[in-house]
Amino acid sequence: MKQDLVIKNARIVDGTGAPWFRGDVRLSKGRIAAVGPGLDTEGAEILDAAGRYLAPGFIDAHCHDDLAFLRDPTRPEKARQGVTSIVVGNCSFSLYPAPEPAVDLLRGHFGGLLGETARSEVFADLDGYRAALETPGIALNLVSLVGHAALRLAVMGYEKRAATAAEIRAMQDLLRPQLRTGAAGLSLGLVYPPSAFAETAELVALAETVREEGGVLAAHVRSYEANLLRSIEEFIAVLEAAGAPGLLSHLQSAGRPNWGQIPKALVLLEAARARGIDISFDMYPYPAGSSYMLQLLPPSAQEGGMSALLARLRDPEARAALKQWVEQGSNDGHGQSKISLIGWGNVMISGVGNPALKALEGSRMDKAAADLGIAPFDLLVRFVEEDGGQTAIVMFQLSEDDLHAACCHPLHMVGSDGLPRPGTRPHPRAFGTFPRVLGPLRRDKKWFSLEDAVRRMTAIPAQRFSLGARGLIRPGMVADLVLFEDSVMDHATFEEPVQAPSGITDVWVAGEAVVAAGAVTGHLPGRVLGRG
Repeated sequence: MKQDLVIKNARIVDGTGAPWFRGDVRLSKGRIAAVGPGLDTEGAEILDAAGRYLAPGFIDAHCHDDLAFLRDPTRPEKARQGVTSIVVGNCSFSLYPAPEPAVDLLRGHFGGLLGETARSEVFADLDGYRAALETPGIALNLVSLVGHAALRLAVMGYEKRAATAAEIRAMQDLLRPQLRTGAAGLSLGLVYPPSAFAETAELVALAETVREEGGVLAAHVRSYEANLLRSIEEFIAVLEAAGAPGLLSHLQSAGRPNWGQIPKALVLLEAARARGIDISFDMYPYPAGSSYMLQLLPPSAQEGGMSALLARLRDPEARAALKQWVEQGSNDGHGQSKISLIGWGNVMISGVGNPALKALEGSRMDKAAADLGIAPFDLLVRFVEEDGGQTAIVMFQLSEDDLHAACCHPLHMVGSDGLPRPGTRPHPRAFGTFPRVLGPLRRDKKWFSLEDAVRRMTAIPAQRFSLGARGLIRPGMVADLVLFEDSVMDHATFEEPVQAPSGITDVWVAGEAVVAAGAVTGHLPGRVLGRG
């Protein structure tokens, strides 16, 4: 039997937002056995915190580590940030459910965001995904949402039309068993085909299933640009009609012409809550976002899937129309062109699968195209054709004032929105989100108190995802914990993103160290968490 551990002389930040206090914490059998000053150490191993802060393990409320967990179960870049639980399946992207006829469709959809995905990495249901994770073991806990795209692909493929009543029932029938076997809820990706093709009636029906099964509905809404407010209103209306709790994903207002909308968005959310609608949001602490190259095209370009898109790009008339839309925009606020808002120079190539194009990683689209002697749009087409639509990008598009307003609001929780693709140059949020909040934003910019920063990364997401035994330092709670110094600092940058933070010394999952004295241990105590 594993020996108890007593962490002595810590400054305990318990997750509630209350001021830290000095004390000890005893861990026994994976749980917190006692909290207080001068705890008995008989029969226990002792770790002297020497005044370091001890907090509940951090919960990444929004990320895309679905594949990364399968390929590297130690999840070192998250563990070193103090993260002990990770929410995957966001923005309509999950690796299940995929009935056999839809396996290749789901592989292609998921691969667009995170690179080539094998048939063995797509699953019929959550049970299959859970078994693939827990049989070899995982270091951190995983909470999974069901991606809306998987449901639509299984029932309708890439058809751009409203679902029939029978098709909606088929999607509900596919969703329900995932929720009953432990999925935390459903995620929508209303800019990403095929989720983008859904109409409100379909969303309400699926949200009703989520509510019936006790889950949460998360949404990447239809627009974060000119029609942000209208898109939020649509999401609120879906939640209100269905009676479901909701999480608005990565609240932001993208593109300089749209800056300044976040205070108005927050008013909408507050008004919804005043009417009894249970809604909150997540956001990462960076002024740039990340996605895949296909997001620079209108959603309609992907009607019929990748083969149909490639055919359009080979047709001179269709290609010219797409170029005009990308570079000049349109009057459709739900499909506002990113390039018309931010320009090619604010799009950085961050992840490429094709070795022939690998050297372009880290370059801005305008410079890369100039170096190749072609137009930026033609380079986009080349990535679609030669990299299978799987090219990752970073987009510099947000206002610091908007970011501050969102991240400091009481309804906010922290999510990295990381897109892990080893061997590429990803957005630094995958390596630095949590120490960035704890360090420079808390200590230097004074965005948060220490206690408030911790609460946004622990108790708030634990409540949102019904993780009742986590998120607080209390006797009886699961011993997911992080020990860190006041000097905690992120070091990942857009130029050098693959950099570990400093100042986070020890991390425990269910009482077992996954980071000890700053080093990843290789232990695999994590599991796939259900609600409760």
